[in-house]
Parts: sequence; structure tokens; C-alpha cells
Amino acid sequence: MQERSNYENSGVNIKLGEDASKVLYEAAKLTWKNRKGKLGEVVEIFSDFSGLRAVNVGGLPDDTYMNIGFDGVGTKVEIAERTKRHETVAFDLFAMVCDDAVVRGAEPVLVGSILDVKSLGNEDESYLNLVKQLALGYINAAEEANVSIVNGEIAELGSRVQGYGPFNYNWGASVVWFARKDRMITGNEIKPNDKLVGLKENGFRSNGLSLVRKIMERKHGDEWHKVKFGVEDLGDLVLCPSRIYSKAVVDMFGGFDGEQKAKIHGIAHITGGGIPGKLSRVIKPNGLGADIYDPFDPCELMIHCQKHGDVTDEEAYETWNMGQGMIIITPEPKEVIKVAGTHNIESKVIGKVNSRGEIRIESKGLNLGRSGELIY
Repeated sequence: MQERSNYENSGVNIKLGEDASKVLYEAAKLTWKNRKGKLGEVVEIFSDFSGLRAVNVGGLPDDTYMNIGFDGVGTKVEIAERTKRHETVAFDLFAMVCDDAVVRGAEPVLVGSILDVKSLGNEDESYLNLVKQLALGYINAAEEANVSIVNGEIAELGSRVQGYGPFNYNWGASVVWFARKDRMITGNEIKPNDKLVGLKENGFRSNGLSLVRKIMERKHGDEWHKVKFGVEDLGDLVLCPSRIYSKAVVDMFGGFDGEQKAKIHGIAHITGGGIPGKLSRVIKPNGLGADIYDPFDPCELMIHCQKHGDVTDEEAYETWNMGQGMIIITPEPKEVIKVAGTHNIESKVIGKVNSRGEIRIESKGLNLGRSGELIY
């Protein structure tokens, strides 16, 4: 007899979906305290699960601007699938959206996300505990970014989502930000000899992972994530969560209505395209360049990838952050470094702005027989 068709045997479990959504929703509610008494405070008009949440934005100054940014974790979710560790993925998600927001002098306030999963399992073997790992990261990442989360959307998409192992997903998010016109960072104030302060990053963030995965599979095989690199597994090292800088940077320039603690002329969030790509966007429109003479060292795993993937320093600096996840352009480097320190972010002067219009980097990469200086 032909099996009767229903939603569950087509790959969607409505009850598990509701349970998983409640997990993320309850996690989201725990983040609302992050904006209490501030712009973006979430008000729950109705308290039921499907209740209306809103933000009162009445009475804002005339020079207030708002926008929404979007991004996702990308292929880094496969590393979480391999290691069966999902509690840090939200840090990568929030870093991508919130750290992009502060580049122009905006304060990220609210985050919404959509989690697309292959399947939440069934009554015998559900993946609800893995969703709870994601939810824990949701709470902790929101606190580090100082934002509130307004939803916990999940969709089961079956074979439309693939990956490693049985629990596969993609995670994207949007961030709502607010800014005051006279506080927005245009880059027009950048001048030669402004200092470049690097904010240290210990991992890959959420960029260049396709290249990392390709190198790892070619060198160590399909189960590369289980191979030891020192005392840790390669998978755990690649999974290293992104540092979220937005809360510290908002503290520096004062955000929407706070006290300015350091003058900032420009910000580069070092994601895809690396230092050459992201820093060029900020300084080259004004015909300026940069001399980066003391960058942070890349993590050891980046050097390992260079060695076994035959990745040149040029390619490495254009693909990965190579040790600095954000660069602050400022005439007041001491103040920037001081504020970063209060947020437990390691920072230092890594270079300065030049008038020549080119970016020079004293490479800390593998170098592959080349000069230590890269020119872009």
C-alpha cells in the first residue's frame, strides 16, 4: 500500500519546528536586557509566543538615520557540523553584521535571523539539543555586541540544505542600526600620518573558509577536522569564533548618543578581500595609501594553510585577515587602544596613512621566498 503523504514524511516535523523556534525565541528574550533604557529597547506588547515585539522610535532627532544590513556565516557552518560544536557560530554571524554596521559610525541595535536547516530530526532522534547550542551562542554573542534579538525563525528545507553529517544548516541575519549624521564616519577626514590601530583576531573570522577547507581536505583527507595540530584538533582551531568589535568601537566614537572617547577618521572591517580590499575602500577614494609596518602575526593555522596549499603572501593577505579583524584609522591611537583594552581586545599601532596612494604591508606570512614587503 502506498504511504499516505503528509508534511512529516516529506521531511518537515511541525512539532519539532515549534519546539526549536521556542528555544531560539526564549534565547532572544534574554537579549532584550542589552538595550534596556537605550535606543532600541524591545517592548513586548503581547507576551504570547507569537506576540508582537516592537521598538519605540518616536521623538528621535531630525538628523537620525536608520538602515538594515545583511550577512551570513557562510561555509563556516560546515566546521561546526564536523566538530558537532555549535555554541560559537552566532559569534561569527553577529560579527559579520554588527561589525559592518560600525564602519560608517552607526550603532547596531537589533538583530533578526533566519536559520534554514535540512531537518530537525524526528521523535526518536531530534536535533533540538544542537539548536540549544546555537541558542546559547545567540545569547552570548548578542551580549558581546550589545544588541537585542527580535526573533528565532527556523525553516526545515530538506535536501535544499546540505553539508557534513546529518544536521545541516545555513544561518543569515539582519542588523538594524541607527546613526546621527554628524557622527557618521565618511572617511573624508583621513589625513596622511593618521595612525592605523589593528584590533587583533585569533582566527579566520567567517571568511576564506572555502580555501581553508580545500587545503585541509587535500592535505589531511575528508576527516581532516579530527587531525591534531599541536594539542588541539584542526576542526576546533578553524572553528575559533570571530571576535565581535562593534561594542568597543561604539564606545570609542560614542555611538548614537554616548560620549566620544576617541576620534575616528575611518574603519576597515577585515573580511573577504583582506586588508588590501577592505582598507582600499576606506582610504583610496581620497588618493591616500597606507604603510603597515607592524601588523599582528597571523594565527599558526594560516601559515599551515599557506605551506600546504602553496598560498602566496599576496593571496593570503587578500583572502584572510592575517591577524587583524578590524583597523581603526585615527589621530588618537592611545585613546583607541585604551578603549579597546577595557573590552579585553588586544590592539596596537600597526601602521600609518601615506599620501602615495598605495598600500604597503610588511608581511608576516610564510613569504615563500619573496620579499617581506607587499605592495597593492
